[in-house]
Amino acid sequence: MGEVDKSTLCLFDVDGTLTAARQRVTPDMDQFLQKLRTRVRVGVVGGSDLSKIKEQLGEDVIKKMDYVFAENGLEAFKGGEFLSVQSIQAHMGEELLQEFINFCLNYMAKIKLPKKRGTFIEFRNGMLNVSPIGRSCSQEERKEFYELDQKEKIREKFVSVLKKEFKGRGLTFSIGGQISFDVFPDGWDKRFCLGIVEKDTYSTIHFFGDKTKPGGNDYEIYSDPRTIGHEVSCPEETQRLCQQLFFS
Repeated sequence: MGEVDKSTLCLFDVDGTLTAARQRVTPDMDQFLQKLRTRVRVGVVGGSDLSKIKEQLGEDVIKKMDYVFAENGLEAFKGGEFLSVQSIQAHMGEELLQEFINFCLNYMAKIKLPKKRGTFIEFRNGMLNVSPIGRSCSQEERKEFYELDQKEKIREKFVSVLKKEFKGRGLTFSIGGQISFDVFPDGWDKRFCLGIVEKDTYSTIHFFGDKTKPGGNDYEIYSDPRTIGHEVSCPEETQRLCQQLFFS
């Protein structure tokens, strides 16, 4: 057994990199990550919240990893302990927040849809989620909206208006899923966690992810000069690559 190389950190995306999409980690991968920790420091950085990461990597994930970064690091754990949490309200400030919310509600009030429900703007730690139909819609209504949106580009038009209106105010927009889009401060993608680990002065940071093309949520951290980026297509490939890099 060699010593742990404390100057090297490996950061892993969760979905599609350590687990099959939305699935639990396999016992084999789970063991491999513990074996990897005998060589280097290991952290996970997921776009989803802590409860989702626990579902996939186990309830004890915080104890089993050197770092866990939920919501791209907006909620951070290090060495089994809670480290920090960010809030979009505190970051944006009430004035910009209200200006943005008022503009969105005003804009949505003018959209005619087959149906409208409730919760048009939802707060999460690191983002606002804006939904023209409202998040409390049923599965059927969700599908109906999505089909209409494909044709009429409701979300796309909305986002381009917001980009014009709030240009230079430090906001990034991302359209995903079927009924909504996300709004978050510039730089609050997966690179956010790099700002946290910088304090621990690693000489090498490897990042492994599967959505590394522009538009994918691993793209920014993968192409950041602070990391050595590795593109993988599945958990098996992640394991093979780490085996080569750290055990051969």
